[in-house]
Amino acid sequence: MTAMLISREPVLNRGRAITATRLTLHAAPAPGACQAIAEELNELADIWPAARTVFVGFDGPLPDAGLLDWQVPSNAMVEIPAAALAQPQTQELMQGLQQRGVALCLDGYSAGVALPPGVEFRFVLAEAGAAVSGAPGLLLAKGLADNAQFDMCTNKGFGGAAGWFFLKGVTPAKKLTPGQAQTIHLLNLVRANADLKEIEAALKRDVALSVKLLRYINSAGFGLAVEIQSFRHAVTMLGYDKLNKWLSLLLVTSSKDPAAPALMQAAIARGRFMELAGRERVDKRELDNLFIAGAFSLLDILLGVLMETALADMHLPEAINDALISSSGPYAPFLALSRAAEQKDFPRFVRLAGELQLGLPAVNRAQLEALSFADSLQLS
Repeated sequence: MTAMLISREPVLNRGRAITATRLTLHAAPAPGACQAIAEELNELADIWPAARTVFVGFDGPLPDAGLLDWQVPSNAMVEIPAAALAQPQTQELMQGLQQRGVALCLDGYSAGVALPPGVEFRFVLAEAGAAVSGAPGLLLAKGLADNAQFDMCTNKGFGGAAGWFFLKGVTPAKKLTPGQAQTIHLLNLVRANADLKEIEAALKRDVALSVKLLRYINSAGFGLAVEIQSFRHAVTMLGYDKLNKWLSLLLVTSSKDPAAPALMQAAIARGRFMELAGRERVDKRELDNLFIAGAFSLLDILLGVLMETALADMHLPEAINDALISSSGPYAPFLALSRAAEQKDFPRFVRLAGELQLGLPAVNRAQLEALSFADSLQLS
């Protein structure tokens, strides 16, 4: 069977809010590759991320009619590479998808590309420097280096962009805000198994924090059968150790920046991906720490401080600190894999999964489950 790995990146609108997800399917080009990819995608139908539009593109095989075996979810849109428009097998695919009502996106557009008659593209992906006059759909930029290039593209007429550009070009400040410091204080109380009254008193100083915590715990991603009504109820149902994971979300989502939801989603998806990837590889008691390590891996950007500053006052396990500060220790390989899941380096992605003895179908399942989990928290 064709070895396939799925990487992901968000699609942001002009206001930097996430409006869609872009999945890239990486596989070696080979006869029957698209049919094998379709079969694996059908196996992932039960955990397909349904909250937003999903762009599905290809790295390796040219898309052909073998993909028609895929039972395409209603929110999925198939990318067609501009370089493949003249290929008969790709034209057959486009016709088949349009007959089924599947939306298409043209990937790699530049002015002058010969467009096939009778094919409609809802979106068009183009490099920042491409000439884009005459684009046959809503323009989205790709391959951006940083936030400054995003601004340049939106001024040029692009409706948004796909990629991780918003992780770059951010200058850290030197200290935490009072609200962030309060959340860290709360985290430390729970980690130290402080008296319940002391923790409740800390929560009462910020009612919004309590409301947000209960919303997260009661979210679809948690899957509790009983609605949690209060922090005391949460302690009774979950215990202190489990609450560390959910309190960590309060810190990750503490930024007031209107562009922060994209960062928050990335951080939480990383954490959930690491937790899922580690289920068969680490002690069950370590899984929440894997989640926290992934969720905190973007704290420096989210909080606008150096990573060392963000972690300085937290009493985190050594394995989390080692992974975040020096990329070492038992959690570091999982963090490296979670970052590779956001990139398009197929050989490195395969190698890192192999080093953790993870099968590629399991990695793909963890990738989509993590994305669905982050979406379930309704961060934007």
